[in-house]
Amino acid sequence: MTPIITPVLAHHGLELDSLDIIPAGKRKVLRITVDGDGPLGRGPLLDDIAAATRDISDELDASPDIGDAPFTLEVSSRGVGKPLTQAKHFRRNTGRLVLAILLDGSQVRGRITDADETRVVVALEPEPGKKLPKDAPTSRELTLDEITKATVQVEMNRKSDPELDELGDDEDADEEEN
Repeated sequence: MTPIITPVLAHHGLELDSLDIIPAGKRKVLRITVDGDGPLGRGPLLDDIAAATRDISDELDASPDIGDAPFTLEVSSRGVGKPLTQAKHFRRNTGRLVLAILLDGSQVRGRITDADETRVVVALEPEPGKKLPKDAPTSRELTLDEITKATVQVEMNRKSDPELDELGDDEDADEEEN
């Protein structure tokens, strides 16, 4: 299945993040999760995913590997629930609030301000309702090797910060999620 799907995604500037084939009675559910830089380097747009979905469906319908077997096709972006595991995930989430758990068990909560292939820089933010100590650093650089798990934190009432807002427009990103 991957040899059919991957070239179609590449044509749309997307990459295959995961493919799950789930039996559902007499049918199968093909659940495809995609990722990509998108026009702003922050992930794929819904229009790109929709166009790729139509083309994947056409290719699967024409494939002798699928034949007349009934299936349901689901294509979506990674969404905010999936852990950040690769450098590109951190880069694509610049401007977003993350919680990182480190090898030593400690946690770092902050907004990604920069990321490359080996490290991520976060502007530290306190837990809701708390304050950072006065002598605490305002940012922290982490190597990807020291992060055991990192997830984007959902923000319902984020206050505007012009300096960080320039890094990424969360309003556009929210519209892209399925």
